[in-house]
Amino acid sequence: MNEQFRVAQKLGLMFRPDNPLPDDIKSWAISQLKAKSPALGVNNTTASKIQEWPDRLQPDLLTRDNLYSEYKYNRKRQEMELAGYASEAAREDNRKKNLLLDTDELKFSHRNIFGEDQVKLRFTSFWANHFTTGNIWDNQNHIGHLIEEAILANLNGNFSQILYKVTSHPAMLSYLDNCWSCGENSQNAIWARKDGFQAGLNDNLGRELLELHTVSPSAKYTEADIRGAANVLAGWGIWPGRITGDDELLTIPQRHQKLLKMGGTTNSWDFFKQDHAEPGRKKVLGKVIPAGKGGLRKLTDFLASHEHTIKYISYKLTQHFVSDNPSQSDVDFIANAWRKSNGNLDQIHAAVIERAIMSKEPKFQWPMTWLFQVVRLSDARFFQGWGQVNSYDNNLMKVREIFEELGQGFWHERQPNGYSSDKNEWLSGEMFERRIRFSDAIYSAGRPKFRSEEIMDRIDANESTRKLVASVSSKKAKFIALMCSPEMMGLENA
Repeated sequence: MNEQFRVAQKLGLMFRPDNPLPDDIKSWAISQLKAKSPALGVNNTTASKIQEWPDRLQPDLLTRDNLYSEYKYNRKRQEMELAGYASEAAREDNRKKNLLLDTDELKFSHRNIFGEDQVKLRFTSFWANHFTTGNIWDNQNHIGHLIEEAILANLNGNFSQILYKVTSHPAMLSYLDNCWSCGENSQNAIWARKDGFQAGLNDNLGRELLELHTVSPSAKYTEADIRGAANVLAGWGIWPGRITGDDELLTIPQRHQKLLKMGGTTNSWDFFKQDHAEPGRKKVLGKVIPAGKGGLRKLTDFLASHEHTIKYISYKLTQHFVSDNPSQSDVDFIANAWRKSNGNLDQIHAAVIERAIMSKEPKFQWPMTWLFQVVRLSDARFFQGWGQVNSYDNNLMKVREIFEELGQGFWHERQPNGYSSDKNEWLSGEMFERRIRFSDAIYSAGRPKFRSEEIMDRIDANESTRKLVASVSSKKAKFIALMCSPEMMGLENA
């Protein structure tokens, strides 16, 4: 594989046939970090023109909250068997009109298929996996917004900004059960005890903030530190559809009134319930955090610059982009860039790029990344268009179905530690068989515009790959052999 495609495989998503190949691959990769990132896609699978996504399919968070509230409102009317709402057709119509999960999944996929900022998109996927959120409870309209506005929109800033934005986002707050967490000495807990009820602290997000998102267990934090972090987080967040009681039926204006009465705002990204907050100062890893809403930013800034955070995430970045078995020198190089830049992501990512290019070791690709690369290289149309997302077509799999079949579902419930970048977690006969099936499906349903021989010539495939492809006779078999070759999966030196 020539240098352009070798680097694009490790750091990006491969060059589409209409993409010119850069002469200076390092300069190109670094310039990608500052590239504009419009949401691109196609209206349907046969469309020849790539366009920007319609604005109506890119709503802000308040609109997303309101859509989900409408969905819950209609669901409640269905449960009450009100006329016009109880039928299966009405339920399906409600889902199509008010749930954005399908369109968000498709938008993410289109970006990775048609986007010209492939390196930036790869880093976005890394951070989206690092800050894993699952599709549980009331998250269906919020995960796509977290990836867009908390991660991608802040990818040229500082790690501390992304950490704060993700931690305070309703998708994360609901996924890790923080939305109704309250301090033991909060006003709400006191009221609850007087009335004979329980209201207390949930430490899930506080625990994962330390264990997975920042310092890792190597920092030797204690249960007291976890409890301290959880108390800082107490009061943050609300489930968009769950401010009503079981017997309440609220319109959106009525819901907004209730939100405001609860002391928050109509924007769930900035919802802090003072009566749930633990009063007084807290301590986390020796750092004293002040009381109040501003305490969370103090905590995330402290954790973002912590030495254990730097070492832990530098290792993760190295293993994801540079080598399956990272050398200490590679990890140290990225960690030093983090320290010198005070967590500037452009500088950190530039260091990753430099070491990835320098390293000649192959880097195994996630199933999802591999799929995007295959589709881009062959110029196939394998994913739905945005105009097809709510239509039924036997020949078009939903995005979620595609990812789940590959073994890497992106928007469904999973463990909060995300997917491993270690190839040993993915090397099994079953996982290989799935790639064979999808190569077959891309060839049959995606109608690739380029023959295997043309793709091999463009990427300058190595001799072992060419021999493998030549060993089979049919055009489909050649395509499958090429796309499932060790070289294309990142298992063999280019």
